[in-house]
Amino acid sequence: MQVTIKPSDISGTIQAPTSKSSMQRACAAALLIKGTSIINNPGNSNDDKAALKIIEMAGAEIIKEADGSLLIKSNGVNPKTNSVNNGESGLGIRMFTPIIALSELPITINGEGSLVQRPMDFFDEILPQLGVSVSSNNGKLPLNIKGPIQPKNIAIDGSLSSQFLTGLLMAFSAAEAKDVTISVNNLKSRPYIDLTLGVMKAFGLKIPENRDYNQFYFNNAAAIPQSQTIEYTVEGDWSGGAFLLVAGAIAGSITVKGLDIHSAQADRAVLQAIKDSGVIIHLEESVIKIAPATLKPFNFDATDCPDLFPPLVALASYCDGVSIIKGVTRLTHKESNRALTLQDEFGKIGITIILEEDIMKVYGGVGLKGGRVHSRHDHRIAMACAVAALGADGDVVIEEAEAVNKSYPDFYAHLRMLGADIIIDN
Repeated sequence: MQVTIKPSDISGTIQAPTSKSSMQRACAAALLIKGTSIINNPGNSNDDKAALKIIEMAGAEIIKEADGSLLIKSNGVNPKTNSVNNGESGLGIRMFTPIIALSELPITINGEGSLVQRPMDFFDEILPQLGVSVSSNNGKLPLNIKGPIQPKNIAIDGSLSSQFLTGLLMAFSAAEAKDVTISVNNLKSRPYIDLTLGVMKAFGLKIPENRDYNQFYFNNAAAIPQSQTIEYTVEGDWSGGAFLLVAGAIAGSITVKGLDIHSAQADRAVLQAIKDSGVIIHLEESVIKIAPATLKPFNFDATDCPDLFPPLVALASYCDGVSIIKGVTRLTHKESNRALTLQDEFGKIGITIILEEDIMKVYGGVGLKGGRVHSRHDHRIAMACAVAALGADGDVVIEEAEAVNKSYPDFYAHLRMLGADIIIDN
């Protein structure tokens, strides 16, 4: 699909998309609690659909209610098949693999697209220590595993992603780990672990003692007994909402609803960068009003929230000077190598980006020009280019623009609702 974004002024009110981070964790928890769950405001992104398919294949029954909510019935992990597919979801593969390993059946775990090239050495190293046999394709998918997982004291490296820890925390909880500690070195994206623990608590799963994010200790207490239906509402997505906020900073006064300003989501930190750039912003409970202003360069550490790099590059492109974003090393194993991809694609529309080890320098305020860019099959690259294009001096054409379906399938429709002039060629 090819999408043309014309220079546009935007205005109006829009609802933020549903958080796939929250949605996928809720799906996992609903599978594990051995009971009935109601999930309100469920997401419809490709990653969300992949999570629902996984828990269904793992034994859950899913019923879509008339009001759009999902009724999920589960008796724990009881796979209906000997293979599961995570689509292109990085969180899915890292979270669900330890969970699927709760079963004693041999299971093949696979994925699609860029996911098949992402490193999975973590599982080759860690799962055998927990009694799970595992084989991979030289550290990549597919994974062949056979459990059941046996919680033990273990030490892991948290520098690549916190998502591996999320899967282990949930699996250990469901396996009723007792007097067991997961030790973590150099944990990244701590707010996402807060989100994981919050979802686990909401579903009544056993919560480990968090010892300053260096150790997670499961004591001898049993999980909270389930005697009633669990109801959970998926919150708005700060990752996708960040693009809407940047669009408002660039192209017009808008109101974004549905983002919890007290959320545990790491990408809530986008507010600080937006404030530092001089954008006019007003915060209310789940309502954010934002308007353009003369933008100044900002310094921002995105080590714990690397998904903010794309929208922040779009914002920095309009700041008069050099903005500095830290955390480049977190971008290598995404849907694309986002540091290089942002440098290449924004270079096509007139923005210079310099990479210096863990630092990205964005030279903004020079004016964006029209041109042709490519999503590189990366949803956040497509959205970053689209938002930046709103203030360009000519049309920006995005090739393979359907990549947004991974996380935010309504993205172009939402921009149109705000008044953006967009042409979509399927």
